[in-house]
Amino acid sequence: MVHSMNFDTAFTSEKITGSQLRQFKEVIAKLFKYCQERMRYQSERFGLPEAELRCLLLFGDERYLTAKGIARRMNVVKSRVTKIVQGLVKKKLIQRVRDPEDSRITLLTLTPRGQKKLAEVNRFIDDIHKEVLIQMHPEQRKMLLKDLDLLAAGMEAVKDLMV
Repeated sequence: MVHSMNFDTAFTSEKITGSQLRQFKEVIAKLFKYCQERMRYQSERFGLPEAELRCLLLFGDERYLTAKGIARRMNVVKSRVTKIVQGLVKKKLIQRVRDPEDSRITLLTLTPRGQKKLAEVNRFIDDIHKEVLIQMHPEQRKMLLKDLDLLAAGMEAVKDLMV
């Protein structure tokens, strides 16, 4: 990944044309739309509201999460997370456990059923991503992934400017 590039001054001598800006905006809008459509489809396929599905996906590499951590990562208020968590607990996908080091803290963890559901969702996502990549020649894939890393680094740099 490109992290050290200085996006402020690296390419200021090259003017961005109106057509480049328009094309970039259109591509980003299409990608966002496709991601939203995939999330809606996944939600229907796996029988979970989108917010619950997004929350479930946060457990990917995490054994435990807190409601406060989920709220921060999902960019929603804690009261919204409470409702999302209640839905996942009711479906027996996550459970609440007391933090052994601090009984005032409630941790959230996947149940065996939740682990199975998350594995199903991740397999589906992997299959979709494979289908996208298989549409390209191997050299195009390498170039695309390199360019997406560059795009992500540029977006990260801009995000830092908004804070």
